[in-house]
Amino acid sequence: MPTGAAAAMVTVDDVRRAHARIRESLYLSPCSLSETFSELSGNQIFLKLENLQMTGAYKERGALNKILELTPDERDRGLIAASAGNHAQAVSYHATKRGIMAQIVMPLATPLNKVMATRRFGGEVVLHGANYDEACDEAKRRAKESGLTFIHAFDDDAVIAGQGTLGLELLGQTPDIDVVITAIGGGGLISGMACALKEINPRIRVIGVQTSRLPSMKAAVDAGHLVTLPVASTLADGIAVRRAGERTFPMVNKYVDDIVTVEEEEIASAILLLLEREKTVAEGAGAAAVAAILHHKINCTGKRIAAIISGGNIDVGILSRIIERGLAKDGRLIRLRIHLPDYPGALHTLTGVLAEHRANIVETSYDRKFGVDLGYSAIDLTMETRGNEHVDNLLTALASSGYQFERIQ
Repeated sequence: MPTGAAAAMVTVDDVRRAHARIRESLYLSPCSLSETFSELSGNQIFLKLENLQMTGAYKERGALNKILELTPDERDRGLIAASAGNHAQAVSYHATKRGIMAQIVMPLATPLNKVMATRRFGGEVVLHGANYDEACDEAKRRAKESGLTFIHAFDDDAVIAGQGTLGLELLGQTPDIDVVITAIGGGGLISGMACALKEINPRIRVIGVQTSRLPSMKAAVDAGHLVTLPVASTLADGIAVRRAGERTFPMVNKYVDDIVTVEEEEIASAILLLLEREKTVAEGAGAAAVAAILHHKINCTGKRIAAIISGGNIDVGILSRIIERGLAKDGRLIRLRIHLPDYPGALHTLTGVLAEHRANIVETSYDRKFGVDLGYSAIDLTMETRGNEHVDNLLTALASSGYQFERIQ
């Protein structure tokens, strides 16, 4: 990765001052060894669980540091921020706790759980725009029009320094770490964190992860200048930023060793594995670092690696769909459309075959009118199974019994 010509805007001393300022108000999130992910990756994997912060994400660090640095006049005028969710909750919570009015502009498509949480923490929510960038433009317009104090989600020195305190915590918890991996959106977290890590221990590698649908920082680094990417939707809405930060870009150039991308299915798989194996709930952005590790985007073996679980504010509806898709991919949930002769007892015979092979029916639908031959019915069955080998055995048994069927994806 090229080194930037511009000097870093935030120093390790800025990060240290931010840490002294905010550490008494924040939860010291654990950084625990994951035996499961260590075995899967061939490295020692430590998970820094920032999803356990009060508002469910690391964003509290930067938001609180910025709020504590404001002048009395800036506080009295009230705050405004733009966010797809986590920065919104952080500003809302810490501003309200200190008696400061906060208005948050969120994209129209923001998951309902993040909107409701922001309101619950005391902020006034304004829904505007199709994405973060449009929400941010509206927040800046309102700040200028109403004299509100604007708090940027990532492109601000105080915010960057606050996020960097995560790096200081990591060094205290795992002083002999080799690699640190985190998601990148606009670059606030990785800039501050990489500055702290590299200035104290240059041997540590810092790797960023972006969704392949919106790799704005990677595109900027590759091009040598900031670029604005087309609008795209992604499961990792917390890092869905079309243009990286003016202040964060030179810091990423200076301190970050590599940026890799992950696909949507890889993020979904990481969310499911974190939930099932580690009992940890992560949102799309929060699971990006683990997705990169599990899908071999990081060329490391035998290293001590810290992965930042940056947030856990995932919509329960999305989580439900991820679980179902993951079960289907692993052969633990299957849906079949079976063509059944239309005579008394035919269904009983079919269920006998399924019961013999220990497939558990969880959902059925029955059709005698559409897309079936006369004398037949179509029955859609969703079944719990024990894995892909069990599915293969079940399909072989159905074929041997003379049933015609299709697997519904």
